[in-house]
Amino acid sequence: MKNKISLLWEGLITTTGFFFSLLVLSISFFLFREAYGFFGKPPVEEGYGIFLHESNSVQVISAADLKRIFGREITNWSELGGADLLIEILSLSEIESNFKEEEIGSELEHLPEIVYQFSEKRPGILGFFPRKLLDSRHRFIPIPDNHLLDILSGKDWYPSSSPIPSFGALPILMGSLLVSFGAALIALPFGLIAAIFLSEIATKQIKEVSLYLVELLAGIPSVVFGFFGLVLLVPLLQSWFSLDQGESALAGSIILAIICLPTVITLSLDALQTVPKELKESSLALGATELQTIFRIMIPYAKSGISAAFILGLGRAFGETMAVLMVTGNAAIMPTGFLAPVRTITATIAAELGEAPSGGMHFESLFVLGSILFIVTFCLNLVAGIFTVRKT
Repeated sequence: MKNKISLLWEGLITTTGFFFSLLVLSISFFLFREAYGFFGKPPVEEGYGIFLHESNSVQVISAADLKRIFGREITNWSELGGADLLIEILSLSEIESNFKEEEIGSELEHLPEIVYQFSEKRPGILGFFPRKLLDSRHRFIPIPDNHLLDILSGKDWYPSSSPIPSFGALPILMGSLLVSFGAALIALPFGLIAAIFLSEIATKQIKEVSLYLVELLAGIPSVVFGFFGLVLLVPLLQSWFSLDQGESALAGSIILAIICLPTVITLSLDALQTVPKELKESSLALGATELQTIFRIMIPYAKSGISAAFILGLGRAFGETMAVLMVTGNAAIMPTGFLAPVRTITATIAAELGEAPSGGMHFESLFVLGSILFIVTFCLNLVAGIFTVRKT
């Protein structure tokens, strides 16, 4: 009977583990599949294309150059290696404003001929039209597809701009790293000091109460910390540093440090408690003080566990959403310091996913950000696992 019950429990545990492993793999596959759809297509409005005059020697235009053309930063084809001609932008709205409806046709049947005749006389023309509305007489030029390097190195994040959206995620990535490292640098010393106090100095009663409070801190929803930061911390930082606004990377780092403290304290305490009692007693017997024993014997012995606590705390901070969304300012610009507003990957996804049309490039670009977040968090956890199992 006992063997049957054991086999039943073993089968239940195996099935549950297999199910959840499959679930994690399915979620990961879905995430990367949606992100993959972003690549292999040009960064222009879906269905649109760029055509030039037959005599124009320019063969390819990058998305960055197109954005500068539409922003009137580039006004002559010579700046792109072409002839010395002014760039004349032509769009469907301009055709509709210059021609009557009966000339174009109720179903735009005369549009290809009108556009051809209009553009044939203008060698500096750059037409931006839906491809299906024109015919083969118009020379559409290739636009380089979206690439991961463009996202990682681009400095402009305007995914909804028309006609050329920008998907430069470097400011968002740097904002996430700045806030997360700031939080980890604050949480590690305070968490380690708290762990040392609980391990070596606090009485049994104080330790029990303190651990209960740490567990309570870990259970508080992050949005509560966000409210705390928005109502109390942000005005204080604005007053102390004479800022135009208190929402900044520093505010996000402090709030995330508070959120990460339970992780750092708990894991550091576990690491310190693995130090053999004989090792501590030998140090004290040789004349070392308690403080010298802690910093010269215990911490070096437990450095792998403490390092893992630091890395896991960093991963916890990197993946946090609501708190940073409320206190960092959400400015998708390159961060200039801890007192400047920033935007993180998680805040970008949370703020924009509901507004992005499903299946569009904006929607898919958010899944690319999610994939980057997944990879960074996975790597941090992998490194933490290596530190945890490494011999001291």
